[in-house]
Amino acid sequence: MQKNSPKGEKTLLASLLLSAPGPIVTGISALLSFSATQVADFFRRTTELAAIAVAFWVYRRLRQMSEPNEDKQAHMERMAERFTGGAMIFSAVILLIITIFRIFSYQVGGNVTMGLVVAALGVLVNTWFWLRYRALNRENYDAVMAVQQKLYRAKACADICVVVALAAVAIAPGHPVTWYTDVIGSVIITFYLFWNGLRTVQK
Repeated sequence: MQKNSPKGEKTLLASLLLSAPGPIVTGISALLSFSATQVADFFRRTTELAAIAVAFWVYRRLRQMSEPNEDKQAHMERMAERFTGGAMIFSAVILLIITIFRIFSYQVGGNVTMGLVVAALGVLVNTWFWLRYRALNRENYDAVMAVQQKLYRAKACADICVVVALAAVAIAPGHPVTWYTDVIGSVIITFYLFWNGLRTVQK
């Protein structure tokens, strides 16, 4: 298998462990705030965690193969790509439905501090993993690492949108501009995830 497979597996495991608390913390924050961006972020992190788990499982299985099998390897790598892309598309559809619902039933956001902290940390962590996967791919290209690079680039960009939207809610929850910021933040996340997911599935 790939020369860099031990480093790749460790990176995938680290990303899986660091992503695991995200849905729980974001879900609690979504229940407290009722922010459209926060609810959207919960679904996004949950589906992304599932995609990372599948990628880790596939990568580990490929490393454990006693004899190289190109057909099986290609099939499993394609499965990881489709699952990751499908997770992003599914998340985008759910986000769009929630955003439309929130447009017609908007309420002033509650406490978004927890979600804001998680999103801010997410920008830093996801950017690091994006650069890490890119470095691994430049060292020795791998299909699973490549799709994780795309996923973490999307995660980092989405977290930036979440930070901006939640910061607006935290600073001025009752201001008219906050409504637009909250909804626009959800829309940006929705279409960015859909675009990246579609590109990954159609590869």
